[in-house]
Amino acid sequence: MNGGGDKQTIIFCDFDGTITVNDNIVAIMKHFNPEGWENIVERIVSREISIREGVGSLFALLPTSRKQEVIDFAIGNATIRAGFRELLDYCREHHIQFLVTSGGIDFFVYPLLAEFPIPRENIYCNGSDFSGSRIRILWPHPCDEHCQADCGMCKTTIIRSYPKDRYERILIGDSVTDFEGAKLADIIFARSHLIDMCKENGFPYRPYSDFYDVIQSLDAKEAIRP
Repeated sequence: MNGGGDKQTIIFCDFDGTITVNDNIVAIMKHFNPEGWENIVERIVSREISIREGVGSLFALLPTSRKQEVIDFAIGNATIRAGFRELLDYCREHHIQFLVTSGGIDFFVYPLLAEFPIPRENIYCNGSDFSGSRIRILWPHPCDEHCQADCGMCKTTIIRSYPKDRYERILIGDSVTDFEGAKLADIIFARSHLIDMCKENGFPYRPYSDFYDVIQSLDAKEAIRP
């Protein structure tokens, strides 16, 4: 699908709370309930601390002795949002490039996506290290010189690597972690907190509840604006 002229259409899709119904990191913390996790989440949401600092601090609360419990819970608790497989089929049929841009962690992102036909190189997420006494998060996709947000997994850095003069850039997301990326997108599919942020800043967006909504909008071949 061309996004106008000779532009190639590309989708940057969030994982937690977007591809999955729930936020997996928050679900892990609620389940294992380490002391102090709620305060860290509040500081992330209020932007008092960066996403990288916050997520790193959250997992440092969990001992690696519970590694398998954490992994099993994260995978078993997650639900894939309706229409995801159909969206991937639609993208393949219409030659739309699909990237997963996730602030989630490899030990649950990769297993949950394993059943879907997404090349590993098209999945961007954070890493993990269980070799010490506490879970340590690794950051293989840091911010470039254009981003000072200390994202951890920097969505804007990835988006910028697909220049706007060559790509129609579509973002699908739900939260504060998607907002900086939304600023660079030609089309924003939003739900939850991302809708509030788009409204506050006057960004045009298209709401969605599941991926069937996204397919319908893409298939309409219209300028996706409210």
